[in-house]
Amino acid sequence: MSRIVRFHEIGSPEVLKVEDVEVPAPKAGEVQIRVKAMGLNRAEVMFRTGQYVSQPTFPATTGYEAAGLVERIGTGVEGFSVGDKVSVVPCFVLGDYGLHGELVNAPAFGVVRHPESLSWEDAAATWMMFVTAYGALVDIARMRKGDVVLIRAASSSVGLAAIQIVNMLGGVSVALTRGSSKRETLLAAGAQHVIATSEQDLVAEVRRITEGKGARIAFDPVGGPEVPKILDALSHLGIFFQYGALDVADVPVPVLSLLGKNLTVRGYQLFEITTDPERLELAKAFIVEGLASGALKPVIARTFKLDEIVEATRFMESNEQVGKIVVTV
Repeated sequence: MSRIVRFHEIGSPEVLKVEDVEVPAPKAGEVQIRVKAMGLNRAEVMFRTGQYVSQPTFPATTGYEAAGLVERIGTGVEGFSVGDKVSVVPCFVLGDYGLHGELVNAPAFGVVRHPESLSWEDAAATWMMFVTAYGALVDIARMRKGDVVLIRAASSSVGLAAIQIVNMLGGVSVALTRGSSKRETLLAAGAQHVIATSEQDLVAEVRRITEGKGARIAFDPVGGPEVPKILDALSHLGIFFQYGALDVADVPVPVLSLLGKNLTVRGYQLFEITTDPERLELAKAFIVEGLASGALKPVIARTFKLDEIVEATRFMESNEQVGKIVVTV
């Protein structure tokens, strides 16, 4: 038996329960992990509330990210030994696997032996944030030195990861946040510029920063009615990534900006990378190298214990955090 986070109905954080569950042996192609720490993500909130790309089957498990020790290895799995320190890249559909618990099974192709220098908390916080940002900025957009990148919801874990990757590659990171309360925190986190979009003229500020050229890339998990301003702030041949739906309203697209600047408006999820073995291996190598060099480091907002999973989720939904929320066993 193992303590596993499950829920039996759609609802608020209070539907999450830590229950004793018999965990089966790993199947072929799976690795069983004795968990030390888990990362929380917006996707899990959407899954629990019935607003995600997959729907829960009850009782439902949840959780995309965990780090711990290899406990058992399924048939056909190579490259791992019992006792290895590993973490998991989100590479599956919630409902097929759930990593929030003391003992879990995960698909072996998404399991990574992370650098020894990483704490359990950092390892659990790494993969969703850095692979999401890497996939858009590096794999697809082929970000170059000097590129100006607009990063919306920049105080989120993925936003902070994007700031680090842009800086690592010699780009210009521009953090977008609604108010100025997080300005100093974002600057301390590495953002080269911060625009408070409810207090400043976004388009004018981007023109000032870029000397009138506009930003080449925008990276947005929100969507909604502010998107036209972001598109207006892009350069000729700019690319806009919509990687989340914190605002589920349809995105208005200004046709003249789209045609006049030959813009690309693109939906994107990290599964485009993590379900492609070749692209996933490149992502792992890039991120492991960045972690080992110190150029990349997860920013952790707060750590909770497993029995505090409801409180941890409430904190996530408060939008007060800067960085990743981690739960330890």
